[in-house]
Amino acid sequence: MNTKTQSLLVVCLSLLFAACGQEDKTKTYEANDAVAHNRDTTVKPGDDFFKYANGAWLDKHPIPAAYSAWGIGNVVQEELRDRMKKINEDALKANAPKGSNTQKIGDFYFSGMDTVSIEKEGITPLKDELDKIDHITDIKSLIDEFAHLHRIGVEQPIGVYVGQDAKNSAKMVLSLYQSGIGLPNRDYYFNKDEHSVTIRNDYQQTHLPTVFKLAGLDAGKADAATKKTYALETFLADSSRKLEDLRDPYHNYNKMTLAGLGKLAPEIDWKATFEKMDYKNVDTVIVGQPEYYRALNKTLKTYSIDDWKNYLRKNLVSAFSAYLSKPFDEENFRFYNKVIYGSTAQLPRWKRVLDTENGLMGEVLGQIFVKEYFPEKTKQRYVKLVEEMRASFKEHIEKLDWMSPETKEKAYYKLAKVVPKVGYPDKWKDFSTLEINRGPYALNVLRGNIWWHNFNASKLGKPVDRTEWDITPQTYNAYYNPSNNEIVLPAGIFAIPGFKDENIDDAVIYGYAAASTIGHEMTHGFDDQGRQFDAEGNLKAWWKPQDSVKFSQRAQMLIDQFNGYSVYGSHVNGKATQGENIADLGGIVIGLDAFKKTQQYKEGKPINGLTPLQRYFLGYSLGWLTQDRKEALLSQILTNEHSPAFLRVNGPFADVPEFYEAFHIKQGDKMWIAPEKRVKIW
Repeated sequence: MNTKTQSLLVVCLSLLFAACGQEDKTKTYEANDAVAHNRDTTVKPGDDFFKYANGAWLDKHPIPAAYSAWGIGNVVQEELRDRMKKINEDALKANAPKGSNTQKIGDFYFSGMDTVSIEKEGITPLKDELDKIDHITDIKSLIDEFAHLHRIGVEQPIGVYVGQDAKNSAKMVLSLYQSGIGLPNRDYYFNKDEHSVTIRNDYQQTHLPTVFKLAGLDAGKADAATKKTYALETFLADSSRKLEDLRDPYHNYNKMTLAGLGKLAPEIDWKATFEKMDYKNVDTVIVGQPEYYRALNKTLKTYSIDDWKNYLRKNLVSAFSAYLSKPFDEENFRFYNKVIYGSTAQLPRWKRVLDTENGLMGEVLGQIFVKEYFPEKTKQRYVKLVEEMRASFKEHIEKLDWMSPETKEKAYYKLAKVVPKVGYPDKWKDFSTLEINRGPYALNVLRGNIWWHNFNASKLGKPVDRTEWDITPQTYNAYYNPSNNEIVLPAGIFAIPGFKDENIDDAVIYGYAAASTIGHEMTHGFDDQGRQFDAEGNLKAWWKPQDSVKFSQRAQMLIDQFNGYSVYGSHVNGKATQGENIADLGGIVIGLDAFKKTQQYKEGKPINGLTPLQRYFLGYSLGWLTQDRKEALLSQILTNEHSPAFLRVNGPFADVPEFYEAFHIKQGDKMWIAPEKRVKIW
């Protein structure tokens, strides 16, 4: 056989094997289709794409009684809980050395599941803390108790934390923020809509009196304490900023000396209070909402010491009710889960204990979790996706017709400096000083709260640890941190329940992970808030003024678009949700252009009758596959900067030209927006 013939044979065999391999892949994708069977094909894609994409799945999976919403995030969380349950049950049997992570996991789980002891103890685990409140005699001892309750994780009127200075991201500083109210949002105290009135009435007529009786007050004193506590909270709420007003980083940055803070609220000895909170050598603070602290100062003189003691008793009992006996736990669930969010039954106890444990010792579980459930091959797929999204974003900036060359250069630099954290931390938190035993469950939680307080307080005055994660690997969530200019993408967010990562085609992955997660978080660096921070994470005006004006004009179009959407008669707050809406739209268009570079898109072969472009949009929609109870949706509109899930699909898709192309959307379809009115920012 001559060389030429041999070469031709090799080429032919290579093509044959490649074709076979591609055919095998297509069959794998067809058999493991994460999107095709979720659709409700009786719905026109141009009328309600969310329902078209997810309707069949949602019809087959009604919301379970214990949940206020149900969707893909919940299913992922159920899988994660099952995995963590095994980790905990193994730890229970391990007879591990005292102080080891395994001992702490096992003993925490034991204490949370020991319902016999929990029921027998009642409120006894809080006796020492209630005694401290009883011993308050004047404003000084009241403020001292504020400081103590802050250390053990109980909300009180002084909201304080250690974090990066927004204008000097290399420095850890002390910041104050509005706090002190018992309802989820200040608007619940004032809004006249039916949802708010129902919750407000229950809080005053049922919840607060019940909590005070559980704390040991007789019926008459419980009613009197309710009236005073509600009045106190309403006064603080009236001087608290609305959700949309908390989005302006400059307006919420008010640096002042302790002397300046003393003028704002002179009834409080701030130096002594901070020291009792373990914040040493404080000379300056950043006050988010100064008007709130003026109001707090007034309440210290307006309300009696007995009024304040009752208010603190309520806060203490509320903070630990979920870890006490049934009367406390059930009332806490009834109001905060059933009344506010519409859940009708509690989660099984083991799930609640695991959720609490995950909140207190998540990285202890995470170290075990990633070894078993997030292989290096999977991590590398998403590391690669991050860089593809970065390249696509850069191309989008290059093509902008509204941004000046000077601002573009700085935008390129910021984008290049975005730090991706994928899967899990390189360095884990050290929980060696956390004491966990098989004693009262509530006290394990209390010690966990103290550990976290000490961990955060110790950061003051130290260099910023930019390796730290504020989320666990097993969490179905992600975030952008403007002060570090980083996107944090835990292993849990990439899971598609019931499917192995390697069996899912690129179209779905680019929509589900690249667009709705990676691109979304990356765009947060350039949304209405994130764009005001520079490449090093400092709040700094780095845009040319005319570019800021043009950005704001485009953002206003998105605000207006979302203001036009309503749920059960309540309009979405387009201003409060604009950052998330900008990130959704940015993630979709940036992810789409990254997907267009893949072999699957270029070949254009359908899978189960769906083109690659259609599968991309379905993959993105899969990320928001969820349905919510009415109460949960109405609460979300009042308290959350995220739009409801169905609008996170239908809203931004209506602005994307390729969406119209993929599903033949025409004028007259409900989602149609005239081309000149479609929003294009990034």
